[in-house]
Amino acid sequence: MSTIKVKEGTTIYYKDWGNGPVVMFSHGWPLSSDAWDGQMFFLAQNGFRVVAHDRRGHGRSSQTSSGNDMNGYADDLAAVIEALDLKNIILVGHSTGGGEVARYIGRHGTKRVAKAVLISAVPPIMLKSTANPEGLPMDVFDSLRKSLMNDRSQFYKDLSLMFYGANRPGSSVSQGMLDQFWLWSMQAGLKNAYECIKAFSETDFTNDLKKFDIPTLMMHGEDDQIVPVKDSARKSARLIEGAEEIYYPGAPHGITATLQDRVNADLLQFLKKARMNAKTA
Repeated sequence: MSTIKVKEGTTIYYKDWGNGPVVMFSHGWPLSSDAWDGQMFFLAQNGFRVVAHDRRGHGRSSQTSSGNDMNGYADDLAAVIEALDLKNIILVGHSTGGGEVARYIGRHGTKRVAKAVLISAVPPIMLKSTANPEGLPMDVFDSLRKSLMNDRSQFYKDLSLMFYGANRPGSSVSQGMLDQFWLWSMQAGLKNAYECIKAFSETDFTNDLKKFDIPTLMMHGEDDQIVPVKDSARKSARLIEGAEEIYYPGAPHGITATLQDRVNADLLQFLKKARMNAKTA
């Protein structure tokens, strides 16, 4: 397997396909880099080099006891980028991965980054508070933790229905897609998946988003039952100067799978827009 060692000896798995401008992917919770295969294969066929890693505790990376927070995730992403000496990258993050991308830019800047894409992403902050009244109450995330501890296998089966909108009338989501979600999720360590809930729900990315100084695209389903669009993409877009926005009517959280062809086409169009300004690493 292709792996690198990061802080404290943690092993991070990654895949690296194709040649051309680099697109780096960060996946959602509690999945792995395999969730990006539909985008990676497509972009590799269209002249891009595509790289994706398994977040610590997920997929084939180490099931670590520590570092299961956004700072840790962002630093791992930075370690992969630096180990492969990637430059002029397009960073693409889905859901929790969108938070990872935001925190990476907040902590490490955009010296190596040309563009960013946030898909169904968790920023600015999911948790409800006085400052964020449209957020989700803590009870929602406590329920996730309880379900995860009680019967994580059944929990992931149930979660997949909301993730892909398979619980909506007229859904055409296949059983195979739901089973695939379960398989990827079960590869995540229990401690890692549990602690990641706090990371994706309670981290405030507001200041990170304000540091975006690169072309950025927001993509989000308007029927997202996991990360409601009104408290995520629509707010994030107002914090990033010049951000572009694409919203998909009636679409769920997992649009990279349910709307794969449309998402791929929109992503490719954004990646090809205007020649990227070269940056020196």
